[in-house]
Amino acid sequence: MTVLGFLARTMGKTGMVKPSSLVKPVALTRIPGRYLAHQESLPKLPVPPLKQTCDRYLAALEPIVDSEMLKHTQELVMVFQAQGGVGERLQKGLEHRARKTENWLSDWWLQTAYLDYRLPVVIHSSPGVVLPRLEFSDRQGQIRYAAKLIAGVLDFKSMIDNETLPVEYLGGKMLCMNQYYQVLSSCRIPGIKSDSVVNYALNKKRPPSHITVVHNYQFFVLDVYNSDGTPLTVDQLYIQLEKIWNSSLQTNKEPIGILTSNHRNSWGKAYANLIKDKTNKESVRAIQKSIFTVCLDAPMPRVSDEMYRTRAAVQMLHGGGSRWNSGNRWFDKTLQFIIGEDGTCGVIYEHAPAEGPPIVALIDHVVEYTKKSEMVRTPMVPLPMPQKLRFNITPEIKRDIEEAKQNMNIMVHDLDMKAIVFPHFGKNVPKSYKMSPDAFIQVGLQLAYYRTYKRCCATYESASLRMFKLGRTDTIRSATSDSANFVKAMDDPIKQNSEKVALLEKAVKAHRAYTDMAIRGQAIDRHLLGLKLQAIEDLSALPDIFMDTSYAVANHYNLSTSQVPAKTDCVMCFGPVVPDGYGVCYNPMEEHINFAVSAFNSCADTNAARMAQALEDALVDMKTLLDQTPKAKL
Repeated sequence: MTVLGFLARTMGKTGMVKPSSLVKPVALTRIPGRYLAHQESLPKLPVPPLKQTCDRYLAALEPIVDSEMLKHTQELVMVFQAQGGVGERLQKGLEHRARKTENWLSDWWLQTAYLDYRLPVVIHSSPGVVLPRLEFSDRQGQIRYAAKLIAGVLDFKSMIDNETLPVEYLGGKMLCMNQYYQVLSSCRIPGIKSDSVVNYALNKKRPPSHITVVHNYQFFVLDVYNSDGTPLTVDQLYIQLEKIWNSSLQTNKEPIGILTSNHRNSWGKAYANLIKDKTNKESVRAIQKSIFTVCLDAPMPRVSDEMYRTRAAVQMLHGGGSRWNSGNRWFDKTLQFIIGEDGTCGVIYEHAPAEGPPIVALIDHVVEYTKKSEMVRTPMVPLPMPQKLRFNITPEIKRDIEEAKQNMNIMVHDLDMKAIVFPHFGKNVPKSYKMSPDAFIQVGLQLAYYRTYKRCCATYESASLRMFKLGRTDTIRSATSDSANFVKAMDDPIKQNSEKVALLEKAVKAHRAYTDMAIRGQAIDRHLLGLKLQAIEDLSALPDIFMDTSYAVANHYNLSTSQVPAKTDCVMCFGPVVPDGYGVCYNPMEEHINFAVSAFNSCADTNAARMAQALEDALVDMKTLLDQTPKAKL
C-alpha cells in the first residue's frame, strides 16, 4: 500500500467516503447566479494557526485516550510546535502552498481519500440513497417512472449547462457550486496502483448526449436529445426504454459490470486486459462518457414491511449479490439511478467527484419533477433503436468476472445493515428546546455508543467546506469532553436531573461550536493531514506526532456519521470505515428521523440492529429527561 493509501485508510473513510452533511447554522438559501463569476468571488481555504490546531488536537484526545497516552502526546506536541521546530517549517510550507493554489487541500484530498484508496468502492466508499417506495409492481410502471426520472435529471442538467443553477448560501455566505458541475458525464477510471476521474462535459466542444441503461446485465446507449438539441419527451423515453427492455430479456449474459465492484488493484489489472479488445474498449468508453446510468433492476425477494427499508438500503449499496442485481451496475460511474421492477428505487454514486448535498439537491429536484403531470406529446419522428454495447469475453475476462462475483458475495454476506424510521420526534423537539437538531442527534449517538461499550470512541461527522473555493469536507469530532461528561452522568442514579440537563445542554453547545469552527475552515483534521502530506512532499522524516498511538486512535473512527438533510423523505447509507465500526447516516425530517446504521458481520462486537435500538432509546431518554426537568422549559 502506498503511503498516501495508508493515510487514506488511517483517516477512516473520513469525508472521503462519507457524504458530507451540510450542517446548517442557518437555513440554506438559493438565488440564481452565474457559475464562473460566482466561483471567482469565493475566499480561499485558510490554513489555521499551528498552535490553535495543536491545542484543539489535545482537547479532542481527552475523551478517547487514557491519561498516560495523553501525557506522552502532550510532550510530542510541545516539541512539534516549538519555535523553529519541524511543525513551524511544515506550517510555512503549507501556507506557501495555500498562496499558490486555488485550494491547498482539494487535489491532495481527491488523491489520498479516493483515488489512492484501494478497497472496493462498493460498501467501502460509494454511498447509496433509498427513495420512498413506489407503487408500481410491473415493468410498465418501472419503465414509465424511469422515463420521468430521466426527464427530471435532464431538466436539472439544463440548469448546469446554462449556468442558471441557483447559488446556495449558508449563514449569509455564498457556497462553492463546483461539485454540481462534476457529477454528470463523469466516471472513475481504474488503475493498477491509483485511479483517476474523467469528466467528459467540461471544456469539451461536443459534450455527451447519451445515457447508459442497464437491464439483465446488458448495457445500452440511449441518446436523450433530438437532432435539434431538445431533450426527448417522457413518451419518447418510454418508447426507447421499452425497446431496451424487450431486447434484453435473456439473463444468460455475463455480468460484465460486476468487475467494477472488485478491489481496485484487481479491477485495474482486469480493466487493462478488458480494453485490449477494440469492441470492449469502445463499449467501456460509451459507459464512461454517458451523462449518467439508469439501472433497471429485477425485483428482489419479498420481505416484511418492517425489513423493507433495510433490504432497499443494501439493494442501493451493492445490488444484493451476483445472483441478483450486483452485475446490473457500473460502480465506477459517478451517478447511477436504480429503478426496481418492484418499486424499490434510489441512487448509488461514486464519491470522488462530490459530497452528499449536491447529489441530494439533484434527487430532490428529480423527485419533484416526477410528481408533475405530463404534457402528452406524441413523437412525430420514429427514433432509432438504442445501441446495445457488445463485449467479447475471453477465458481470462471470464475468470476475472468469477473472481469479482465471489468477492462481491463475500462483501454482501459481511454487510450488516439496519435502516429505520425513528417515529417519536424529528427536528421539532430539539428546536423546541432551542437546541441544534444535528447536535442533539450526535450527542444521542455518543450516549448510544457509551451505553453499549462503556467507553467513548473517535467519531467522525462530515462538515462542508463549501464556503471556500473548491471546498470539500473537514471533520466534526463529536466525541468531546462535554459529551463524555454527559453520557457518563446520564445513567448515574446519584446525579440530579437538573445537573444532567445542564450537561446535555453543554454537550449540544460544544458540538454546535465545533461545527461552526469546522465549516469556517478552523477544524483540526485536514490541517493535520496537510502538515503530514507536506512532510511527505518535503521528503523529510514523518514527525513523531503522526507515528504516535494517539494519532492512530484519533483516526480510527468507530462511529463514522453524516447528516444528509433532504426535502425528500429518503435516507443515505454507507458502510463502516473500520472493521469494528459503524456507519450512521440520517435525514432529520420535521416529525421523524430516517436512520441507516451499518456494521460488519465479521466483527463479533458490532451489531447494526442493536446500535439502531440503542440510538432510538438514547434519543427517547434525552427527550424524556428534558420533558421531566422544569429547568429545561425556561
